[in-house]
Amino acid sequence: MSKIRVSGFTKESVTDGPGIRAVLFTQGCPHCCPGCHNPSTWNYEGGYEIEVEDIINLIQPNRLLQGLTISGGEPFAQANEAADLAARIQGLGLDVVTYSGYTFEQLVEMGENDPAVRRLLEVTDILIDGGFRLEERDLSLAFRGSRNQRIINLKETLKTGELALLEY
Repeated sequence: MSKIRVSGFTKESVTDGPGIRAVLFTQGCPHCCPGCHNPSTWNYEGGYEIEVEDIINLIQPNRLLQGLTISGGEPFAQANEAADLAARIQGLGLDVVTYSGYTFEQLVEMGENDPAVRRLLEVTDILIDGGFRLEERDLSLAFRGSRNQRIINLKETLKTGELALLEY
């Protein structure tokens, strides 16, 4: 069984992606962005481990959910485990939003040498990319904290090769 290190789990949220979503906060982050709203997720040794199957069991009974958001910390720091979870979630007919402090372009480059990163990209429906920038903070934006962050329709982007941005 696959385990993932997390800092927390929220059963229902409307602020971390479209619709009603469960949210998993991964533990460990290399970015440590100044002004981050979740600095308790930075330490790779913090949080706790949980089986992917246990997360599925928390999500599956809730018929109101549109999907799961994988946030952080940095989900791509545990790309293999996050990809296992995301694939299982999609198997339930739900969508997956993944946040990353890396840009899409950086992740594509990383994925050239790391199959787990490539796989997590492939099982993500929407990617919210880019680190939080305090100087670009904007609380009026949907699903992100600073103007540099993008909401990317990843399925469409990977299919067409053209960056497909979403507006909310």
